[in-house]
Amino acid sequence: MLKIEKFVVNPLGENSYVMYDETRECIFIDPGFYYEEEFQEIRDFIAENNLTPVKIVNTHCHFDHIMGVEFIRNEYGIPFEAHADDAFWVERVVDQGRMFGFEINPVNPFDSFLTENEKVKFGNTDLQVFHIPGHSLGHVCLYNSDAGVLVAGDVLFYGSIGRTDLPGGDYQTLISNIKNKLFALPDETVVYCGHGPETKLGFEKRTNPFLT
Repeated sequence: MLKIEKFVVNPLGENSYVMYDETRECIFIDPGFYYEEEFQEIRDFIAENNLTPVKIVNTHCHFDHIMGVEFIRNEYGIPFEAHADDAFWVERVVDQGRMFGFEINPVNPFDSFLTENEKVKFGNTDLQVFHIPGHSLGHVCLYNSDAGVLVAGDVLFYGSIGRTDLPGGDYQTLISNIKNKLFALPDETVVYCGHGPETKLGFEKRTNPFLT
């Protein structure tokens, strides 16, 4: 059975996730851990639940979503995966942070790349990769049909959508991708967002002012 644990971290209130199943293998999604107490919280969670981390998977690589990548990669000796089109955000993470008033350590390049329709696998779980540019060029969403869950990063929020004013962003591209790819999934799909609370695709179809 798939389980998802959410950690609201760093000064921007980013949602970092640990996803695991009955095998106790787990992945980190968008580790934005920044403070020492956040590092310790995740260490404790992994140890207390007897989990075996196997990889880091990022929906995209804006600085608030990769602050904790090197800590996790070094702590557990696991690879870091994201879409190739977001590599430049990793290369510029120090400058990204400074633009917003944060001192961030460099993040090393991806160990491998995610591609459209690829399956991210851990334990007994498969996550389908959807490439959803518009918020960033390399943004992906991760979907598990058995559990009916979608990790949407900063593409779709409760009652809102991701910003499109950063380099590589495009409003029409984002709207088109949400409607044509994500809204093709079942209405009852639970959406785990990069910031804020969870939502459901059907609710967003009916009520989201950017998408109705």
